[in-house]
Amino acid sequence: MANAGDEDPKRGRVIAPAAAKPGLAGIGAALAPPMSASRLSRLFNWTRSGVGPRLLAAVLLFSSVVTLMLTGLQLYLDYDREVGLIETRLDEIGRSTTGSLGESLWNLDQNQLKLQLDGILRLPDIRAAEVREIADRPNPIRMAVGEPGTRSIVTRDYPLNTKVQGTARPIGVLHVEATLTDVYQHLLNRALVILASQAAKTFLVSFFIIYMFHLLVTRHLVAIAEFVSKYNLARPPPPLRLERRPPYDADELDKVIEAFNAMCANLERAYGELREANANLERDLTIRRRAEADARASEERFRDYAETASDWFWETGPDHCFTYLSDRVIAFGMDPKVRIGTRRIDTALDRVTESEKWRAHLATLDRHEPFRKFEYRGRDTTGRMHHFSVNGKPVFDADGRFTGYRGSATDLTAQHETEERLRQAQKMDAIGQLTGGVAHDFNNVLTVITGTIEIIREGLADKPELSAIAQLIDDAAARGAEITSQLLTFARRQPLEPREIDVNALVIETAKLLKPILGEHIEIETRLADDAWSAMADPSQLSAAIVNLAVNARDAMPGGGRLTLETANRELDDTSGVGDAVRGAFVMVAVGDTGHGIPADIRERVFEPFFTTKGVGRGTGLGLSMVYGFAKQTGGSVAIESEEGRGTVMRLLLPRSKGEAPARTAPVQPLVTARGHETILVVEDDPLVQGYVIAQLGSLGYRTLVAGDGASALALVDQGAKFDLLFTDIIMPGGMNGRELADAVRLRRPGVRVLYTSGYTDNTIVHEGHLDPGVALLGKPYRKAELSEKIREVLAGEPLG
Repeated sequence: MANAGDEDPKRGRVIAPAAAKPGLAGIGAALAPPMSASRLSRLFNWTRSGVGPRLLAAVLLFSSVVTLMLTGLQLYLDYDREVGLIETRLDEIGRSTTGSLGESLWNLDQNQLKLQLDGILRLPDIRAAEVREIADRPNPIRMAVGEPGTRSIVTRDYPLNTKVQGTARPIGVLHVEATLTDVYQHLLNRALVILASQAAKTFLVSFFIIYMFHLLVTRHLVAIAEFVSKYNLARPPPPLRLERRPPYDADELDKVIEAFNAMCANLERAYGELREANANLERDLTIRRRAEADARASEERFRDYAETASDWFWETGPDHCFTYLSDRVIAFGMDPKVRIGTRRIDTALDRVTESEKWRAHLATLDRHEPFRKFEYRGRDTTGRMHHFSVNGKPVFDADGRFTGYRGSATDLTAQHETEERLRQAQKMDAIGQLTGGVAHDFNNVLTVITGTIEIIREGLADKPELSAIAQLIDDAAARGAEITSQLLTFARRQPLEPREIDVNALVIETAKLLKPILGEHIEIETRLADDAWSAMADPSQLSAAIVNLAVNARDAMPGGGRLTLETANRELDDTSGVGDAVRGAFVMVAVGDTGHGIPADIRERVFEPFFTTKGVGRGTGLGLSMVYGFAKQTGGSVAIESEEGRGTVMRLLLPRSKGEAPARTAPVQPLVTARGHETILVVEDDPLVQGYVIAQLGSLGYRTLVAGDGASALALVDQGAKFDLLFTDIIMPGGMNGRELADAVRLRRPGVRVLYTSGYTDNTIVHEGHLDPGVALLGKPYRKAELSEKIREVLAGEPLG
């Protein structure tokens, strides 16, 4: 083949081929972009769609990887060197300062220690230094300078020793922290400089390579592509020639052109073979179309599944009987083999109670219409009731014949249970609001009744008949106060004062109180865990809860039996199945009996307020409700395990305390009426309670100032009234409650002592069921001795909130 230098200089780059046949005009068309007269235009098109951009990307990628590897290696070496310098500096600190620091620490010279630590801190890259004394005495020396960090630091701990009679004795530890922040910043700046310079060099070199590649290779490939795109077997064009400047030696492109021209000579002979191949291809396409039709059918089936996807899939036949159930239905307690051949309505529990809903659903099925979110109730293989939601889509064959339904189902049992718990919570909130309002007024009345009865009993000491009547009234008032307290506890409105308690000690003390309450026919047995954790709870409320559980156990054993008190540690998660869904560390207090047990049909109602199986007048139905409210307000739960004829176990779960030193419970000491001489500002809106309080405080020796609301009390304060204690109700009219009054008084009289009183605190000084820290509260109703003791406690202590 002749070279381009032997041709006429006026000859074009390529001999123009004849017009291509329609059947073969597409050969190589994808290889050739549209050609224009301008070389700049060809270069632009080449950079958009040719091999040049790919080559450029490859060169840039390879260069970038090499640059990153070398940069990473350089940064690693720099990092190692910088960290080595820091570690050497830390080692030098350990060698040069431990002796003098140890001597200063031995001499307890904190000023010298501070100077030496400041000297260490001034060293480069040192962030913090600390000296900790090792000594068996209170408040050992611990001195630190700088700002300790948690990230990008290097630390060293050096022992500080002193010689005592020739023997080295450890007396402390020197802790030093060095920061790597400056090292990282230096490395980052260096990396940016290296990467920026390497990126510029790589781009320029790559652009030069691409230009040379275009000049020597790709522009000739474009000419080849143009020739191929116009090649016509009917009128073959002259052999292909390239536009290259002479003289030059033959290279790979010349060999390609020579081979291509030889290929064109053989192309006509291959044309017949091509037509035969086309025939074979047509047969292959027919097979392929059939496979694609099958694939579309399969895709449509799974698309139907995806559109109605849920917990499990199902299919029914024209008679609406199940023909398929996916294996996931087993996870919801059902056996696919049992359900195959049955209809949905056959296992429904509400087909009679909600017959109209089922008639409408069956009519939809008969009309072959799709349906969504059809809900019904059914049972699994264990007999547990479930709530189901079903979606379905009718299926037709190619001829339009109805073949059944295909769809999915969702188990909504958990959702329904959650909604039921929400309804219970709303009911609890309503009961709590009602209880709070009743308790506030009722406890005011009980306060007056209780205090007045005390006065009457003192005056009737020489008249036994009338004194007995006064005792009956006192007992009735105490019972009313107990019922009110139980209602508040169940509604989680009772203010708690939780603290760390030794549960075993409290159970032992409570067991002593139970013996006279339960009677001789009940045997009390304790099983206390030796390693029982301390619990965070209100000890008085916990003791009352154990007593309530014990009394219920006694009533379940009218002929006698055994009461078991047990403690243990429990680690629970949401799936433990113990009580409500709780998670965490709990201390369990269990009260078990050998009584008649709780029937299964009422087991879920025992914690409802006023629910009782006892006769009229034998119980309020608030005992277990109080236990439940106390447990939930404390952050725990209650679980029931009962079997008819074999007894019941009530497990009370209390949150574990995070402390290590539980408070030991002590026997309750009788209250002693203490007298005083201070002045007390009494703020009470109820006239009866106000008169009672003034009378009781006067009998105890106190002087009193009186106000009916917050505004009146502040007026007395602003007028300069002198008093030692603010004794205020919490719930008052006039837009200002007791807590707001106390805050306003403290602005005028900083440090004033405050004692709150209320029959219902709402959320004024109680949050999340717990009394605010530092708050003193005397709950209504209260007796004279309780009033006296609480006043002396507040006056003798630090100013409280």
